Amino acid sequence: MNGPTPLQPLSPAAAGGRSVTRRPRRLWDQVSIYLPVLLMGLIALASYWLLRATPEAALPTPDRPVTHEPDYFMRRFSVKVFDADGVLKSEIHGAEARHHPDTDTVEIDQARIRSLQAGGLLTTATAQRVISNGAQTEFVLEGDAVVVREAGRNADGSVLPRLEFRGELLHVFTQPQRLLSDRPVTVVRGNDRINADSLDYQGDDRVALFKGRVKAWLSPR
Repeated sequence: MNGPTPLQPLSPAAAGGRSVTRRPRRLWDQVSIYLPVLLMGLIALASYWLLRATPEAALPTPDRPVTHEPDYFMRRFSVKVFDADGVLKSEIHGAEARHHPDTDTVEIDQARIRSLQAGGLLTTATAQRVISNGAQTEFVLEGDAVVVREAGRNADGSVLPRLEFRGELLHVFTQPQRLLSDRPVTVVRGNDRINADSLDYQGDDRVALFKGRVKAWLSPR
């Protein structure tokens, strides 16, 4: 009859197993105490890096002074303007146009302008250079300036003969209609021809004031 099996002595590893499992737990407990501090440090470092990497906001730049330098231009252009009913009112051709922001003016080289007035009256203008204001109510024609109003009928039915103005400088206003020149001009009305040193023509009243040396060639009625 076999007796009870004697107990074997425990191995050192088995005997110290309890102390081995306790050491990681104690280490984790110590680490967990400082974990919030470590996380706060990492967040602070990340925030600092983000601030360094983010570009600085652009500072507001002071408004630049408006100069006479053109802010836009057009070359070999044609511009047409229509009224609310789709009827052509004016057409401008030019080799080059430049807009000057300080004066809000447009300067056109080798300009050709066609304008249709009430009643279908056609007015054309050509010049080496034309300067127009922003509202297009004032035009300065320089260099071989010619303004022609073709023959037609007025609003009251009266006949209007062909009217032509020639000079080196013609200053034209559209509201009210007026043409000025302080340089020698030539005016041709029908078969009549007048030369003068200066001119003030008021289109609404159809009155022309000539000054300086005036020469007129009038055809018999």
